[in-house]
Amino acid sequence: MKEQQVLKESERVLDDLLGEIPFIKLRERIYESPSARFVPDLDYRVKVGNSRQRIIVEVKSLGEPRQVRYAIQQLREYLALDGDAYPVVAAPYISNDTALLCKENGVGYIDLAGNCFLNFDKVYIERRNYPNPNVEKRELRSLFSPKASRIVRVLLTNPKRSWQLQELAREASVSLGMTFKIKERLLDLEYVRDKHKNIVLNRPEEFLAKWAESYSFRRNNMYNYFGFGAPRETERKLSEYCKDKNIRYALTLFSGAALVAPFARYTRGFAYVSEGIQELATSLELKEVTTGPNFSILEPYDDGVFYGSRAIKGIRVVSDVQLYVDLVNYKGRGEESAKFLLEQRLKTQW
Repeated sequence: MKEQQVLKESERVLDDLLGEIPFIKLRERIYESPSARFVPDLDYRVKVGNSRQRIIVEVKSLGEPRQVRYAIQQLREYLALDGDAYPVVAAPYISNDTALLCKENGVGYIDLAGNCFLNFDKVYIERRNYPNPNVEKRELRSLFSPKASRIVRVLLTNPKRSWQLQELAREASVSLGMTFKIKERLLDLEYVRDKHKNIVLNRPEEFLAKWAESYSFRRNNMYNYFGFGAPRETERKLSEYCKDKNIRYALTLFSGAALVAPFARYTRGFAYVSEGIQELATSLELKEVTTGPNFSILEPYDDGVFYGSRAIKGIRVVSDVQLYVDLVNYKGRGEESAKFLLEQRLKTQW
């Protein structure tokens, strides 16, 4: 939404909110400030019982943390110039994180989805958990599209590294233009921060959780097989075959977890293989089945799944980050294993 449209809608929302309180009377709305430098987007004078209260509102077309921090700073500057007032941020949508940011800074908020927080004089209004407008959900999904998620993997796999834009684009094997767009989006959401003209990962646990919410290993083409050997024997043979044929592969899910950390026994193996899957299955004497598989081969939806893979005991395994998002989306034991991986390996790197 354009800022003028948000401004108009925010004015309506605030009028409605204040109108619901019987002891508040809207005295006047100021459209011209007495100070040329003091120009809040909305400026109210209201009567609360027998006292008067001024409310100033800064409107943003996006309610993401970076924009809201800027709005809070503007409100502080307004108050420093022109006296006492209750400051409020308005935006199309205020997330829980952004709401907390406002509260920590003594600022109220309203959004067009129905969320709000006003706390002044005898007034306390708080409404939460109204859903995010669809347009912002689509924007967030675009951040985790196949190509864009290559950048996500690079940042999460190298959590302490500072990146120049060109370096990040090259490492993620995506265009400089896409990298710039994703960087700006991540700065808005404060999942990265500026550091000496470079960017570095910020709030990694939340960032990983957001990606996991939108990710599913079932995006990959999955081929299910039954083999007479145990999964570990199949994994060894698969590794030897792929090395011999120069085919990219990496174990994931319980196969990968078993090599990374001491998880429980498993009865079904999983591996990403980039090409030649039917020939591989034939060579390993794996029979394709519709029920009761004990080994599954995933044809990657994007080569990014191989980023950060490493050899463990001579067999390649996906990165801890890729392993986590695969496991957390595998209901039941997968979620338990993902939690262990998060606590014992990923958090120690942050």
